[in-house]
Amino acid sequence: MNRFDWQAQLANCHASFPAATHKPVIAITGNYGEGNCKLAQTYYKSVEDAGGVPIIMPPSAQTDTIINTLEHIDGLLISGGSDFNPLFAGEQPVVKLGGINAERDLAELLTIRLAYDRQIPMLAICRGIQALAMALDGHVEQDISHRAQVKHSQDADRSEPTHSVKIEPNSILGSLYADTLKDNDGILYVNSFHHQAVDHCGPRFRTTAESADGIIEAIESREYKSIIGVQWHPECLVDGAPLFQWLVKESEHFYQACKLHERIITLDTHCDTPMFFPQGVDFGSRDKKILVDLHKMTEGHQDATIMVAYLPQPKPGEDFPSIVDFDVKNPTEYADLIFDKIETMVAHNKSYLSIARTPADLYANKKKGLKSIMLGIENGLAINGDLRKLRHFAERGIVYMTLCHNGDNDICDSARGCNTHGGVSDFGQQVIRKMNKLGIMVDMSHAGEHSFYDALDISQQPIVCSHSSCRALCDHPRNLTDDQMRQLAAKGGVMQVTLYNGFLCKDGEATVLDALAHLDHAINIMGIDHVGLGSDFDGDGGIRGLSCSSEMINFTRHLMAKRYSERDIQKIWGRNFLRIMKQVQSAKS
Repeated sequence: MNRFDWQAQLANCHASFPAATHKPVIAITGNYGEGNCKLAQTYYKSVEDAGGVPIIMPPSAQTDTIINTLEHIDGLLISGGSDFNPLFAGEQPVVKLGGINAERDLAELLTIRLAYDRQIPMLAICRGIQALAMALDGHVEQDISHRAQVKHSQDADRSEPTHSVKIEPNSILGSLYADTLKDNDGILYVNSFHHQAVDHCGPRFRTTAESADGIIEAIESREYKSIIGVQWHPECLVDGAPLFQWLVKESEHFYQACKLHERIITLDTHCDTPMFFPQGVDFGSRDKKILVDLHKMTEGHQDATIMVAYLPQPKPGEDFPSIVDFDVKNPTEYADLIFDKIETMVAHNKSYLSIARTPADLYANKKKGLKSIMLGIENGLAINGDLRKLRHFAERGIVYMTLCHNGDNDICDSARGCNTHGGVSDFGQQVIRKMNKLGIMVDMSHAGEHSFYDALDISQQPIVCSHSSCRALCDHPRNLTDDQMRQLAAKGGVMQVTLYNGFLCKDGEATVLDALAHLDHAINIMGIDHVGLGSDFDGDGGIRGLSCSSEMINFTRHLMAKRYSERDIQKIWGRNFLRIMKQVQSAKS
């Protein structure tokens, strides 16, 4: 075809449908100089060669520009360039500081942090790795010449490797270059054009490569996020392609996860955000005090959460009003006050948020572009020993009531109680039967084993465990045994894996991998129709890799990586729980 016959090329583009197959869009931060935004062609050609669609992101510090760009991309490549202004790190410039680029500094710090919150895959190169550290709680040394024993700023051609780096074998980088590293005893040959370097990668990253003199040459996320930073310039090297292929692949996975979330309801069945109401939280801001708010739910592509009124169980000799932060006369008044505050919070954000009382409400809200809050009670103490209060709370729209918390109450014995009743009390039997009639789900998280089995026998409807995990993997009385799980499934119930560290592993720090292991075990015991996720965010829930609502999209990415089908992911993300909610609500009399 004649290269100048552009109309023929246009006709070829329109000859079939679709005109182009989907490819992930990768934004590349543009350099700035001499009044121009510019970019070396090796960056965008490397992205194209890896199967991505490159666009240049100008160095604008206007947050509207940044956020709207991030909303339309699937990955981010942070390019190289000159030094950062050390004032952004609260430091004065050292004598050997090079030329800074004032146009880029703020723009890139904001871009990285906002992309991080949105879980967008990132590859950072040279200056980019330093920008990652500065934006995400690490530190950059302004000049390394006083401790460097390798020449890190070369005048050789950029395509020429000039020194070696040692790669951590148990790393993404190690897997990308596995064959090369195997042949070279873990060594990768790279180029080098810098006099600054990351000297502390911060808590969000781990070092995955160092030069012979101990200078950090690569970092990657320790939170199971798709983020890599390298000090060298892979876009100029013959063997640099694996890094760009990784970025494009991760960006495609991110795109697919986001599209999946558009098609399904994503429901977290337990959060305790009202516990922070006494501190004056703002659900409409990205409030550092809480793990669930409108910003974080949006960043994590989360549709809904069941927000509970949690009531602490008084110890012997205590009275309830003395152990809560608001001036109330009794537990019922306290629960009502919490629900009043939730409804006020929703009203203040009514353009983006709505109360949902039924599964149909959830789907209607999603269609309208609204996030949903469902209401629950954690601890049947809320009814204050009065069955009539159940109807009151049913009319307020609660979808479940957790019968007890940490300590026996007048309804049943707790997993952390004293076996006061030997299971469910006589009054508790009346409570469960009344909940069945009113269409309120019976939640047995926190209940002791005898209480659990009693509830299975008493309830005429399936019961749920809104935030529990597997005792076989973590021996804790709050978790369910395999037999409990089998019996729960046999009666049609569900167990929602929770993200509390102490319920996922006995020793050390729990991560998203532990949560996935509990989910896999629950599915093996109960089947895919009886599982879900109840984070317990703002009630001590939150683990590395799933620390708040903004990271919920990562849970989906892990499920997709484990080859769960879309139908199975839909069930895990709330369809199972909503099936029971619909059944229980339909049976009310």
